[in-house]
Amino acid sequence: MTSWLLWFAVISPVSTLRQAGHSIWRIVSVFRCEFVLWSSSAWLASQGQFPQPDHLVIATIWSLHLIHRIDICWTQTSVGKRTYIPQTLSLSLSLSLSLSLFSSPEMLESNNLVTFEGQVNSSAYHTFLLDEEKGRLVVGAKDHIFSFNLVNISRDMIPWPASTSRRDECKWAGKDLMSECSNFIKVLQPFNQTHLYVCGTGAFHPVCAYLEVGKKLEDSVFRLESQIENGRGKSPYDPKLLTASILIDGELYSGTSADFMGRDFAIFRTLGQHHPIRTEQHDSRWLNGEMAIKNILSDDDDKIYLFFRENAMDGEHAGKATQARIGQLCKNDFGGHRSLVNKWTTFLKARLVCSVPGLNGIDTHFDELQDVFLMSSKDPKNPIIYAVFTTSSNIFKGSAVCLYSMADIRRVFLGPYAHRDGPNYQWVPFQGRVPYPRPGTCPSKTFGGFDSTKDLPDDVITFARGHPAMFNPVYPINNRPIIVKTDTDYQFTQIVVDRVEAEDGQYDVMFIGTDMGTVLKVVSIPRGSWHDLEEILLEEMTVFREQAAITVMKLSTKQQQLYLGSEMGVSQMPLHRCEVYGKACAECCLARDPYCAWDGTECSRYFPMAKRRTRRQDIRNGDPLTQCSDLQHQVYGVENSSTFLECSAKSQRALTYWQYQQANDDRRRDIKTEDRFVCTEQGLLIRTLDKKDSGMYVCQAVEHGFMQTLLKVTLEVIDTERLDDLIHRDDEDAAHTATTHTTARDTPTARESPNQKLWYRDFLSLVNHPTLNSVDEFCEQGLVHAHTHVHAHGLAAKWKHLQERQKGRNRRTHELERAPRSV
Repeated sequence: MTSWLLWFAVISPVSTLRQAGHSIWRIVSVFRCEFVLWSSSAWLASQGQFPQPDHLVIATIWSLHLIHRIDICWTQTSVGKRTYIPQTLSLSLSLSLSLSLFSSPEMLESNNLVTFEGQVNSSAYHTFLLDEEKGRLVVGAKDHIFSFNLVNISRDMIPWPASTSRRDECKWAGKDLMSECSNFIKVLQPFNQTHLYVCGTGAFHPVCAYLEVGKKLEDSVFRLESQIENGRGKSPYDPKLLTASILIDGELYSGTSADFMGRDFAIFRTLGQHHPIRTEQHDSRWLNGEMAIKNILSDDDDKIYLFFRENAMDGEHAGKATQARIGQLCKNDFGGHRSLVNKWTTFLKARLVCSVPGLNGIDTHFDELQDVFLMSSKDPKNPIIYAVFTTSSNIFKGSAVCLYSMADIRRVFLGPYAHRDGPNYQWVPFQGRVPYPRPGTCPSKTFGGFDSTKDLPDDVITFARGHPAMFNPVYPINNRPIIVKTDTDYQFTQIVVDRVEAEDGQYDVMFIGTDMGTVLKVVSIPRGSWHDLEEILLEEMTVFREQAAITVMKLSTKQQQLYLGSEMGVSQMPLHRCEVYGKACAECCLARDPYCAWDGTECSRYFPMAKRRTRRQDIRNGDPLTQCSDLQHQVYGVENSSTFLECSAKSQRALTYWQYQQANDDRRRDIKTEDRFVCTEQGLLIRTLDKKDSGMYVCQAVEHGFMQTLLKVTLEVIDTERLDDLIHRDDEDAAHTATTHTTARDTPTARESPNQKLWYRDFLSLVNHPTLNSVDEFCEQGLVHAHTHVHAHGLAAKWKHLQERQKGRNRRTHELERAPRSV
């Protein structure tokens, strides 16, 4: 049965019946409110209506997440005139409304989505491995592993459920059979050219295995090896716990819980030829409480960086609080010799701060780290890190995106260590002697000639064990977030970033997933410098049919696609949809989307290598006046006649204003409705033109304090005396041409160019015609004249006209007479 969705303001479905393909909805209250045009978005509306003489039109929208805040209804009278006045209408009686509704797949097609809505008896599509070279996306879910084609997410599938005995043991331990006692895939890492290493919860008994995928997509190999390994320290027991992993040189680095109860959180290194190694156990200075690790990154040197959140250390914060951390450790760390045996000796951690500066030094902190994305820069050793945070308070709900420099992170790890001292036993910077080599430094012959951590002096190991935390935190670039959202119903969950080459430079386009199942497309634009950024929301798109949090995102620059996962399924969406920005140059330019540019006919994909003279793009300023010539027009009028300058805003909430500027004058004056000027929603009517009315007229739209120039018109008023001179001159030229036509018809200078159309003839015929009383009569006469002219001459006349034009093209050495500009 198809699930029908109806989305509009405070109109809730009380009961739904199926009759003749329609859904019957019981309406208890209706809002009338003015139409909203969602700028830079693809919101489309369809209409259903009450069968009443003075009826109400209800707009549905193609965006599923706006159910609580849609206000795009409007009224319509029996004569068809719409009013846009916000007004509440309470219906004392229940009304029945029959609507032809859109099903969810039809709604989602507007976003150009390709969606896999899940396998039967499977869910939790939270683990992704993107392989662009082989053109596949491997997805781990509940009891299944999927291999999706990157083009259209067609799939192969391998079932990998937990054994019946393990499920029974899980159930006897008090766990839920459906939501917990299954094999939830948590680890997907490339092991070699032909195999992946996969791990799952195994119904609270973690297991791992090798997955054969072949060297190429054409190999059609997708097979799970029969040998099963113990997954402890690689995958969590509980499917609700988060984990992150990375496999480097045959060794798996992972951050997870290592026990059934979910209390022993640690950072592990397993596989490979060396003994497994982990963080110190039962020491809150190392890891405090429940740890949620979000990402593990490897730099070009010999360090591993881990991003996680944990409980604040004692004395670090009043009360129980969560804080975001970044940790580092060395790849060639094999533990200590007498102390910290099979434990990390180079592990260090520092706090990640993402806060908005407030009054009196009181900052608003976003401490719940949600996701991290590494963006390479010109300096390969100093990439930029994008991190998504949310608030930990239940009262204040907000999200933020902060930007960090790897150079700042390294500087913090070279700074003072945190040390508890003083009468209050508080955290202070360590002021004593730091042993050599400095704790946290990777072993090498450069620093003291130590080849391995097992050779480090005892004082270095002892210091490292008691001082794993740094005193100074890592602050974001510019000491504040680049994006803050505090007035929304959703919170950020995921982020990926694409660096896009535009006409005026490079821009980072962020795709941010939310817990409401939507994706925000945001671009960072520098205001005055690259350190002062402005964030522009380009699009907000709904991904899945049902509301579900976005839990994983992967970006394919090769396919120009974004792949998203949730509890319900997997979705694929394009990075750019230039067609949604309208069919005008100004709309395309105002969108400020680095992926798109105006190519002369439409808003299309921008390619840096394609050099086109007609291409228009201005991301930094978004000024259509400098890019789009169609905003500037020139209009002619005759003195004592009337003219109408057409200009209307697309948004019904926008108000249009007109300004007038005379030639050689920089000042503009506002035009108000008076005797000669009438300002309407469709444009400006000037009833009686005067010579002083010549100049530039500017049409502007204002909405929510934002002013946008829609049109510039240069009006030239021709006085009647000049008009008479032109008429007499034209008559004399016509008579002279008639008398000399016989003798000079082959002379190029006497020939009239086909493009030499005197611009004022049709206009004068309309203004001074003795018999025609209206524009309609003039147009009708023109149509009749054209119809009879075609029948009189037929195809022979057309062929003769083409021959004459071809002759005119061949005589390029002769200069034609210049005619006044055509209207």
